[in-house]
Amino acid sequence: MLPSLVPLLLLSLAEASPGKRATTATAYCSNSNGTYKLSSIAAPVQGTSSPGSESTWKLNIDDTSSGYKQTIVGFGAAVTDATVASFNTLSNSTLQQLLNELMTSAGAGFALMRHTIGASDLSGDPAYTYDDNGNIADPSLSSFDLGDRGTAMATMLANMKSLQSSLKIFGSSWSPPGWMKLNGVIDGNATNNNLNDGYLTSGGTGSTGYASAFAQYFVKYIQAYANLGAHIDAITIQNEPLNSQAGYPTMYMFDYEAAQLIQNYVGPALAEAGLDTDIWAHDDNTNEPSYAQIVIDRASQYVDSVAWHCYATDVDWTVLTAFHETNPDVKQYMTECWTPASAAWNEAASFTMGPLQNWTSGVTAWTLGTDDEDGPHLSTGGCATCRGLVTIANGGYTFNPAYYMMAQFSKFMPPGAVVLNGTGSYTNSTGGVRSVASLNPDGTRAVVIQNTFSDDIYITLSTNSGQEWSGNIPSESVTTWVLPVV
Repeated sequence: MLPSLVPLLLLSLAEASPGKRATTATAYCSNSNGTYKLSSIAAPVQGTSSPGSESTWKLNIDDTSSGYKQTIVGFGAAVTDATVASFNTLSNSTLQQLLNELMTSAGAGFALMRHTIGASDLSGDPAYTYDDNGNIADPSLSSFDLGDRGTAMATMLANMKSLQSSLKIFGSSWSPPGWMKLNGVIDGNATNNNLNDGYLTSGGTGSTGYASAFAQYFVKYIQAYANLGAHIDAITIQNEPLNSQAGYPTMYMFDYEAAQLIQNYVGPALAEAGLDTDIWAHDDNTNEPSYAQIVIDRASQYVDSVAWHCYATDVDWTVLTAFHETNPDVKQYMTECWTPASAAWNEAASFTMGPLQNWTSGVTAWTLGTDDEDGPHLSTGGCATCRGLVTIANGGYTFNPAYYMMAQFSKFMPPGAVVLNGTGSYTNSTGGVRSVASLNPDGTRAVVIQNTFSDDIYITLSTNSGQEWSGNIPSESVTTWVLPVV
């Protein structure tokens, strides 16, 4: 028999939200072969029942407030130029239907969206920024212009915001204008692929070059998006600062350099402009936590959150728990992990659950939407197989498996939900069981259970307040139980 699991999911009875309360549990499932897609299935029953021949797994809930962990901000994906271009091929009515399914409780209820500031690898040719100016230096940013693609991006985000009042939007820059960089280009050259800000000179950051213009670039972008109805809640000043490649927009940024730019230039510039936009550190992989720590230590006046990606070899999400233990007041987010067609059926569930178990407040996939050729994307470099959560083709759209896996969390763990302390992940050569739970603002509890075994399993969930719930979890599935208020 497989060993039992004993996760601790904690709920304070005294603090449960008042109002109309459901008295029965419900269950929803998405599975590997697509026969379930956020489908309602047999709910757990209160008390015990017969598991038949299924292996039994025991979960325990300790209903005390001492188990409260991080508060959920939201789930979603990256809105890239590929997303906007493909979505805008749809008719107005079809687009609105799609956005309703993405953003409202009728569908996934996504409430956290990343977006690209200028071009990324998921942009059509040519690469661009908001102040290219023929690659002639423009330190006053007098030629700043969102252009057609930036305007379309802001308009799409504003439309999303109109459907989801809780939506938080954060922007990430792949590269500043080429004239701000030592190599003078957005992409095509990884040599001297650094900001021309004086950091690599004896004078240090700001002694020469464009540190001030770099900061004002973010101010102008945030203001321009706000004018189009897209409030930017946060930024990361450089996507993957430790990744310098020639094939698509990138820029290398040292840890101390990032801290100095934020503390002395970007942070003060946003404050002086009266902007409430937050700045998140790192936006890179979990194998370099020292980068995030240096930025937090040296720019804490302006930085209170860290963004992580999933691309480290043998990614270890417990790095985030270790980081939390050192920095208990710092929020953490998983801001990028791709969802190619070649990925395992549970890829998106895994890169959502792992971070949630380790103190993240939100998760965004790479990317929200693409066409049926996983684009548009740059013709050289970057990702040519980054399929969106949604594929757009022939005037319609298809939700891919990663969409349903993420929606198993986002639909049932809304903004304001509190992740609950738990243990119990277990895997062997034939599969595994993982779980995470939340206390929702309405007092219900959501328990997300991932079963990667090829057979159904039976879960018995007991609570220290005297309840017991039991039920079936289908094979190769992610199932969400929504339990009523105690």
